[in-house]
Formats: sequence, structure tokens, C-alpha cells
Amino acid sequence: MGAKPLFALNIVGFPINELPKEILSEILKGGSDKTQEAGIPIVGGHSIDDKEPKYGLVVSGEVKKTRLIKNSEAKEGDVLVLTKPLGTGIISTAIKNDNATQAMINEAVICMSTLNAFAGKLMNEFSVHAATDITGFGLLGHLSEMCQASQLTAEINYNSIPLLNDVQSLAKSGNISSGTKRNLDYATQFTSFNKTMHMEEKLMIADAQTSGGLLVAMPEEEADEYAKKCAEETGLNAKQIGFLTTLKENRIIIN
Repeated sequence: MGAKPLFALNIVGFPINELPKEILSEILKGGSDKTQEAGIPIVGGHSIDDKEPKYGLVVSGEVKKTRLIKNSEAKEGDVLVLTKPLGTGIISTAIKNDNATQAMINEAVICMSTLNAFAGKLMNEFSVHAATDITGFGLLGHLSEMCQASQLTAEINYNSIPLLNDVQSLAKSGNISSGTKRNLDYATQFTSFNKTMHMEEKLMIADAQTSGGLLVAMPEEEADEYAKKCAEETGLNAKQIGFLTTLKENRIIIN
């Protein structure tokens, strides 16, 4: 939303009597490394004894009201730029199923551990009208929220959507989480799919992401430069994936 992070708090659940404390130390070190990369301190937090390991950060930041970037102010004719490829949910599921190669795992880890800090800060240098992040509701879910809030329809070129390597083969093999399936079931209510699309392709764009990229609505004449700068900085595939038009029967149209 254009905010500058100030500090973070740790939130931890861990089975302290069942797993080695060294694992918890590594988890906390990972959080500390990322907050240092983001330029903010961890100033405290809360931990509980829990049978399933959980870790997260609560981050506080600030932004001037006049520079706040919402998901509700996209304009007709805006181009949509996605700053990270999709597929982390499929690869995560494949890891659980012992179907992911080390190359797939490495690529997913790099994608998830790359901060959105640069892409977020860069928005302030362009005429960005709206933005959201792509996380648990997948591309279709979060894009729908932007379309609904802005009273527009998005037309998406499926072949332009950046994907992590080999996720289509993993999707064909059934490495799909229950959350992604629920995302697609929900999205069919407001999405018009190209009739030639296969089920695994629909699931890939409904894939529940962890630490996904930003979806940014901006003028067409600025979109290529924004995507290029994001890709050069992060090494990830940032691309234009479609545009916004007048509100139609469906909030999202996949071509």
C-alpha cells in the first residue's frame, strides 16, 4: 500500500519438548535475517508451546494518506503488472508429496524469500493507481477484490502470466492443495475462462501463494519500465498480464 515498514514482532508456535531447540533458533534467525534485509528491527513478540510449528511477523509501518495505494482506485485502461511468478503453492504441495526436484525447491525458496520491498517502494516513482499482493486467495481471488472495489473487469492473457518452472507438469500430476481447489471453486462465480483452457491451467492461476508478488494497476505507457526495473532488481520474472476495462458480466476474463 506504499507504506514504509518501521518494526516487527515475532509470533511463534513451537513444540518445545518434541523438536530440537536448534530448529527454533534457525527459524528465528531466518526471520531476523529478512527483517534486517528490510531495514527494520524485531522489537519483541509472543511465543506459545504448540504441537505444530508456526512462525510469522507482525509489521507496523507508516504512510502519508496522500500516498496511500489502495486496491480500490484502479482506472479503466490500466495495465496489470505481476511482479513475481506463480506456482509456490503447487511446488510446496509437491514437496509434501515427494514429487519436487531440488531445482524446483530452490526456485520456489528464492521466489518466496525475495522481499516485495523494492517493488513496493518503486510504486512511488510511477503513476500507480491501485495494487494488491497475491497470497492465499491466489491471482484470481486477489484480482477479483481489486476489480470489485474499483468496479472494473480485468482481461488477462493467460500466456503472459509468469510461472515457476515445471509447475504445469506438477499440476497435471495432481500436486494441488485443497486451498487452491477452493480458490478455483469460488473464482468460477465471477471468471470467464477461455474454452480451450485445461483444468490444471485454471488451477495454476488459482494457486494459493505464500509470499507472492504484487499486482499493480498503472498506465500502459509506464508498465514496461516498472516491470523491467522489478525484474532487474529481483531476478524474478515480472510481466504485464492484462488490462482493466469497463465492468462486464464477469469481473475477470481469461483469454
